[in-house]
Amino acid sequence: MTCAVFPGVTGIVLAGGQGRRMGGQDKGLLNYQQQPLVKHIIDRLAPQVESIIINANRSHQQYQQFEYPVITDLLDGYQGPLSGMLAGMKQAETDYILTVPCDCPHISTQLRRRLLESLLLHQADIAVAHDGKRLQPVFSLMSTRLQADLQAWLASGERKIDLWMQRHRLVEVDFSDQQECFINFNHPEDITEYRPVEFPLPLLGFAAFSGTGKTSLLVKLIPELNARGLRLAVVKHAHHRFDIDVPGKDSYRMREAGASQVVVASRRLLALMHTHADRRDEPVLAECLSRLDQRHLDLVLVEGFKKEQFAKIELHRPELGKPLLYREDPSVIAFATDQPANLPLELPVLDLNNLTQIADFVVEFCRTQKQSMETA
Repeated sequence: MTCAVFPGVTGIVLAGGQGRRMGGQDKGLLNYQQQPLVKHIIDRLAPQVESIIINANRSHQQYQQFEYPVITDLLDGYQGPLSGMLAGMKQAETDYILTVPCDCPHISTQLRRRLLESLLLHQADIAVAHDGKRLQPVFSLMSTRLQADLQAWLASGERKIDLWMQRHRLVEVDFSDQQECFINFNHPEDITEYRPVEFPLPLLGFAAFSGTGKTSLLVKLIPELNARGLRLAVVKHAHHRFDIDVPGKDSYRMREAGASQVVVASRRLLALMHTHADRRDEPVLAECLSRLDQRHLDLVLVEGFKKEQFAKIELHRPELGKPLLYREDPSVIAFATDQPANLPLELPVLDLNNLTQIADFVVEFCRTQKQSMETA
């Protein structure tokens, strides 16, 4: 009896563009959240592939500092992503290459798995991500057997990536639940801009300083919203190291021994513990949201993540002596407080002790958000 060998995949980071909209700067090397954009890509891509190759047409010495092979296009003059894909195919020693651009720092951690499963299921040559609105052709998994055909296509003067892909057995793979993973940086202001979190369901946060009572409010609010027919998920930001399994238990010992993912299942519960490959300072909300099963949800409530932009209710207790967050966060849409005096009049003010009033506001928010998403 023989065992089937699972196809190998080489990750190709496409960093060979001119960066014209970035004023000619090399996008992959621009700093975002204290590290180059390409480092964000590598940290998310490395756990998914057998090897990584960086395709760059300049700044070779800087890219080599990441300790992966750096290759240039085989065609001169910045001929577009197909030229980088061809260079990657020629260098790769695997059956497939998985291509990603250097300017999308939050690529999906499920990219390889979804693309490869669909490609094998449909016996396709190329699997391409679709974000629910448009095809994302630079997020592709493709057979290295296409090398000769791609080389001939480019030699004929053709450069359009979608036209070349359509010549082959192509499958589009749904990533509409992870639209935020395809947000790219095209202009200098994009790097520092306060960018909204994109999600296909209503998303409402509760932001406040520690000790204000976010968790206490949510514990009371959740059953009230359930009683009104809303199906909920909650995402919570913990500011300290935590473990949902207990030191000494089997799951804890396996994870501490080096397993990056551990699933624990019982008759009633299933939990996934996933150790981040990158040593990040803070969790990323988009990655947490991508783990949710959206089919059975109407609304996602978020506790914390106050530095990210999505609709929030700010909880405020004046006796704590903390400043108002809304002055630095334009995504705050309302206040919940036990002392409404001296709050700005341009935003709704809710009574922190009036659960019915807060629930009414949340239900109306959910209704209007769904309407807006359906007509968008």
